[in-house]
Order: sequence, then structure tokens, then C-alpha cells
Amino acid sequence: MKACLLNAPARIETNPLQFTDAPVPNPAKGEVLIRVHACGVCRTDLHVIEGELKPQKSPVIPGHQVVGAVERLGEGSHRYPLGARVGVAWLHHTDGTCMYCRMGEENLCDAPTFTGYSVDGGYAEYVVAPEDFVYAIPEGFTDLQAAPLLCAGIIGFRCLRLSEIKAGGKLGFYGFGAAAHIAIQVARHWGVTVYASTRDTRHQKLAMELGAAWAGGTLDAPPEKLDAAIVFAPAGEIVPAALAALRKGGVLVLGGIHMSAIPSFSYDLLYQERVIRSVANNTRKDGEDFLRIAAEIPVRMHTKIFPLSEANRALNALKNDAIEGAAVLRVAG
Repeated sequence: MKACLLNAPARIETNPLQFTDAPVPNPAKGEVLIRVHACGVCRTDLHVIEGELKPQKSPVIPGHQVVGAVERLGEGSHRYPLGARVGVAWLHHTDGTCMYCRMGEENLCDAPTFTGYSVDGGYAEYVVAPEDFVYAIPEGFTDLQAAPLLCAGIIGFRCLRLSEIKAGGKLGFYGFGAAAHIAIQVARHWGVTVYASTRDTRHQKLAMELGAAWAGGTLDAPPEKLDAAIVFAPAGEIVPAALAALRKGGVLVLGGIHMSAIPSFSYDLLYQERVIRSVANNTRKDGEDFLRIAAEIPVRMHTKIFPLSEANRALNALKNDAIEGAAVLRVAG
């Protein structure tokens, strides 16, 4: 099969992904082999490729927003028939036995594996995944439209849940990329007013088109105090500005798996029961609930399509904020 292989972490400007031949993986017991049709391009892929996340497997095939069709069943696999359209997300597998898994918090599992990081992912023509961690893709979404739902969508949805925002509430988004452009559609569906702070004027325009009440620069103060805010951009310097925008008792959610250092700030910004919390991965229930709601709304993705062979170009564009919405690799179909 053709795949994009990362042999060693390097800056994306050096185009480190090698488009090459690789063996088709074999599904083990409880797994399925999936013919990949599309794979979303995520900022987490950048963190893996550039070594901001400590390498777990080398070489590795990145990619964790995978949509495709079941091609072969491993021993004992029966959840999906051959040809079923399915998706694979970041959380590849959990041990099911640690304290967190037993408490229903599998996103915090002590021994997880992650697609495109600790196991090979979807920047390839085939991928294997445990059938219990594979999602059915709702009808109504094309493969290319569905791919960003598998991480940008699911993680944005978990951020919304942890923000505790309610109908009629005021919610701030800091950064307006793939996750935010999906999350705003869910928030507006829930009757939430959204304020978008992002450095790129094209992203500000997209936020307004998707129903934001206001859009300004990354560190600009929204016109009203916020009940909650989500920082999607991996920039720690945003945290003090986002805290300053919150009302008393407001919640600040940090949505990234990696973030630059957070600068020191006055305790006054945190006082009066403001809360900062991070988001770590997702549970399968997050994914199932989000995909159901996304189909009900229905969520619509703004995508820029690249062939698999141009994954380096897609990632360079993502790093330079040149993608409105989400970048997706067309693999087959």
C-alpha cells in the first residue's frame, strides 16, 4: 500500500513525511482492516511529526481522523459487516481494567494506545483498528466531510461539555480552526451565543458566517463577560486574556493536547471561583453522542482537500493558518 511514513520527528518545513510503499497490516483478533477513503489533518499530527509529543513509535504513519470501509475481519470480529463505512479516531484502545476505565473515564486510561501516534494511523491506504473503538459513520456525510468529525468534532464536543455552557450562555472561542468551526455549530444549535477571538481575518470572517455574535483578534476583549471560554489554539499566552474575559465563576477549557508555556499571571484573574481545566482525549461515548448530534443538526464542514501524496503540503498550510475549516487527505474513492 501507499503510506506517508515519519521516520524521525522534524519540523514540517523540511517535509519529513515520506510517501512510500508499506506492507498492508493484518487485523488481529478483535480488529478490522479498513480501506481508507479519507483522513483529516489535525494539529495533533503536527505535534507528533515535529516531536512536541514524545515519540511512541518509529517509524510511524500519522493520522487519526480516518473514514473508510471494512475490508477484512480479524478473528472473532463481528460488529461490522464487510463494506461497512466506519471511522477511526485518536483513542485507538484502552486497557479496560485500570481505575479510570472502571470509573467510565477511559479517556484517562493508564495504558492507552493512540491512532497515528503509538500505532500506525490513516495517512495510508489501509489501517487496522479494534472493532470496539471504531465508529459507524452517519448517512448524510460524504467521506471527506466526515473525516474532521473524528477528532476536531469529537474533541470540540468534549470541550463544550466540560465548559458546562447552557442555553442562553455566552461562550468564547480562542482560535478558530477545524475544531472551533464545528463546535460553533453545536453551540448555536444549543442556543449559545459565541464570541470568536482569532488572529486571522479569514477565520474571523468564517466565524461570523457560522453565527458568531462577534469576532476579533486573539487577545481582544469580547464586548461582554463570558460564562465560559475554550482555548483551541496551542498558545499558552492566550490563557491570561481568556481568564480576564470570564465572569465570576466562569470556566476556561484548554482543548489542546499540547500547548506552549502559560505565562505567570495575577491571582486576581483566577480568583472569584474561575476554573481552568484541560481536555484529555475522549471517551467512546463522546464520539457516539457527537456523531448523533452532528447528524441531527446537521453539521457542515468547510474543507480543503489534498491528495495523500501531498500530506506535507497540507500540514505546512495548517501550521501557517492557511486552512479555512479543516484539511482532509483524499486517499481513495
